[in-house]
Amino acid sequence: MSNDSLEAYPPGGHVVVVEDDPFPRLLQVILDPGCDPERVQAFRHFLSLDLADFDGWLAQARAAAGPLYPSRVLLAGSDDALHAALPEATVLVVESFPIGTRELALAPNLQAVQKYGKVLRNIDTAACSARGIPVLGLRRRANIACAEHTMLLMLALAKRLPEVMGRISLRQLREAGFEPRTYDRRHTANSNWAGVGGLRILHGDTLGILGMGEIGRELAPRAAAFGMRVLYHQRTALPEAEASALPIEYAGLDRLLAESDWLSLQLPLGDSTRGFMDAARIGAMKKGAVLINTSRSELVDRDALLSALRSGHLGGLGLDTPYEEPARDDEELLGFRNVLVTPHTAAQPRFNALGDFMDLLGGLGKVLSR
Repeated sequence: MSNDSLEAYPPGGHVVVVEDDPFPRLLQVILDPGCDPERVQAFRHFLSLDLADFDGWLAQARAAAGPLYPSRVLLAGSDDALHAALPEATVLVVESFPIGTRELALAPNLQAVQKYGKVLRNIDTAACSARGIPVLGLRRRANIACAEHTMLLMLALAKRLPEVMGRISLRQLREAGFEPRTYDRRHTANSNWAGVGGLRILHGDTLGILGMGEIGRELAPRAAAFGMRVLYHQRTALPEAEASALPIEYAGLDRLLAESDWLSLQLPLGDSTRGFMDAARIGAMKKGAVLINTSRSELVDRDALLSALRSGHLGGLGLDTPYEEPARDDEELLGFRNVLVTPHTAAQPRFNALGDFMDLLGGLGKVLSR
């Protein structure tokens, strides 16, 4: 950090400790004059897909931050790094790190805790309240987008959309393997003259959600609005009032796999979840059920997945993150008619994250201005 950068921090200014993750690193770009120029340029490039005027947006974000700009931003990638940074922290931004009495004791100057999400289960809100420290949450647009994308994959596979889209002539349909036919219109309607079998509706089906976190809680009410029964599984059941409001029903893992017509994976990727859906668990799924994964491909054992698709045990797959990014032209998954893969676009557009950070900075700015 240069001397010029050090001079940019006002005496008594804020020190923002941020859980190190690809998107929250943007806070360092926005708030910290000492941010590595290479990181600034990397975000300029990353956001250019949807944001033409990066510098203009930065100015707006800094204005929204109020007294939070300029700040010194420290990134913490582990519990130890978090604890080492807490003595300096005036503001804390976390996603998954637990914040309790131990962490608060290490942070004598803390003025606000911001959750990068709306579910506050990793934050001891009572302990924060006892210290007079406000806790802010954020309903992230990116999570809403992922829930929408999950519904999109389910609907597209239910309607066999990838196979029928744009195929409306006899030649096109026959080349795609369908058998269009002529009906006697004196007696019957003419719907599905294309001869597309195996179509289904979501209404009345059971959706199993594995992991009821931020995205799972966005997905559940959307599925319920389609008339689906929603089961979920995670290590700890939600309080009854929360579950009833969504509305969802807790199920053990075995029951979830056995009863779900559609199974949506909403787990974080880590050592305990990598390959979670192995051959045994895929085999325990209801025959003909469809697996939807808008989280990370590595949650599912690739060989077991391919085997279940080849055998017909799985009725289909919707996947947003290929096993390789970018994938190869000869990706075997693309050879199945009942598989739909999108190139890691579920959380898009970039304006979702940009709007989230504008709300986050505005909320913190108001709290710190009081």
